[in-house]
Amino acid sequence: MKDLLWTALAMVCLTTCVEKQPESEVANAAATASQSSSSNDNNADPELYQVKAIDLLPAALGKFERNITTSSSEAQDFFNQGIQLKYAFAVNESASSFREAQKLDPDCAMCFWGEAWALGSYLNGAMSESKSPVALAAIQKAAELASNATEVEQALITAMTGRYIEDYVRSERRIQDSIFALAMEEVYQKFPDDLDVATVYAEALFLLEPRRGTREMDDPGVMKIHDVLEKVLAVDIEHPGACHLYIHATESTNQPQLGESCADYLGNSIPGASHINHMPSHTWNEVGRWGESVRANLQAWHSDQKSKIGEGIAIYPSHNLHMLLYAASFDGQGAIAIQAGKDYAKSTGNTMYHVLTLTRFGRFDEVLPIEDRPTADVAGGFWDFCQGYARLKTGEADFAGVYLDRILATADTSKASFRFHPAKQLLGVVGAILEGEIFWQEGNLNQAIQSFQRGVNIEDGMAYDEPEPLPFDARHWLGAALLEAGRFADAEKVYRDELADHPHNGWSYFGLIAALKAQSKNYDAEQAKLDDSWARSDTWLRGSKY
Repeated sequence: MKDLLWTALAMVCLTTCVEKQPESEVANAAATASQSSSSNDNNADPELYQVKAIDLLPAALGKFERNITTSSSEAQDFFNQGIQLKYAFAVNESASSFREAQKLDPDCAMCFWGEAWALGSYLNGAMSESKSPVALAAIQKAAELASNATEVEQALITAMTGRYIEDYVRSERRIQDSIFALAMEEVYQKFPDDLDVATVYAEALFLLEPRRGTREMDDPGVMKIHDVLEKVLAVDIEHPGACHLYIHATESTNQPQLGESCADYLGNSIPGASHINHMPSHTWNEVGRWGESVRANLQAWHSDQKSKIGEGIAIYPSHNLHMLLYAASFDGQGAIAIQAGKDYAKSTGNTMYHVLTLTRFGRFDEVLPIEDRPTADVAGGFWDFCQGYARLKTGEADFAGVYLDRILATADTSKASFRFHPAKQLLGVVGAILEGEIFWQEGNLNQAIQSFQRGVNIEDGMAYDEPEPLPFDARHWLGAALLEAGRFADAEKVYRDELADHPHNGWSYFGLIAALKAQSKNYDAEQAKLDDSWARSDTWLRGSKY
């Protein structure tokens, strides 16, 4: 009977599940990992995936554990490391940890289950064809050994046996993901108080949802994920797996503050796992706790570096640097933002965030000597923007026009993208900003305002992302131009709208106060908020843009 159920579900998935989340979403999720990870996900490797050896890393681990059926305390230690690292999305290091546990106890069914789980699809990437046979062999071995396991362990193993098949095709993996989610629902109904069962079930449900874009709080799929995770967190607010997933499940809703309680604990729950250190910033940015976001990503970057001496796990290091420079830019911490941009360039060979942070903080003389233009369309266009802007601000308007022409031409013709955003949008925003600045310098303020408004409109049409690709907002330019034009009520609205998008940032408070002053309105509350938001800043504010 159950075989018939699996077959029927597979047929349904062929026509419905794939439609709900197109394969482009799966590819985008994998791209998130591949763009920013140093953990060798090997999603495109046609060869059989090789599980590498790993040591115990006690300095990197937290207190979380799950006791399993094993005759070896050392195997238990490696299992605990494996489950922590899987919850941290260090999937390869997790699989390696479970493999070491198997060596220490070859009869440990859950040690094989763990390897299969780690190698499967996860929120940031679909399982590769190279990992599939390794995962299949691991879960088959777990099933062979399951007779000596506990009832809940047997249920987890049985649920995962339907997840892996011969001749797996990544583009059709949603069939297996759907089968796994259905099987995990049965396990969850039988063991509702097991927090790891609930977390694995929530992860399985999450894989059936679109990875990118905003989430509606009344969407049935979102509500179901929230319900499962909230029950876990009501028992253990520090559960690293549930909290990690919950932040992802709430950050792109209109209630990101729901993630604040667990975000207070998550960053230190696995102290050497850089992605766990970083994850609270997905909530902090959405609610305007920029200083805490900076601290979270500094900790993550430190863990990335500690990996070189066995005291940390590097997970998406360039993503951590991107989030660091983004948060520091909105927090007014120019030195940290610029240093993160430099480290990003050193780590990736891409100078775009070095010049973008310098431009954000008005250090135009430092932009000009950076001559290493990235070759990719979007990164090269950002470099063109910064060079053109710096030329304009240092008295070479003709050169600025040349760079602007290049940016707009690339925006019109390029099919490239960065972090899932097309070049047309990204270069359209910075092109509009540079064009507006050129018009402004020529004395054509009305045209400048139109250009800045075009940049705002393009930016508003971009899909949700965390962090956003640009460490500033086009409204910072539009608001400044409206102030210059004496359109103070319009400027007030622009800055209030900007604060709704990026709460509690000093750039917008500064402009808002100027607009309120010009209208003879009280600004005491806004001044207090500016003082608080700019308390960590090293930047002398003269406007919402330089």
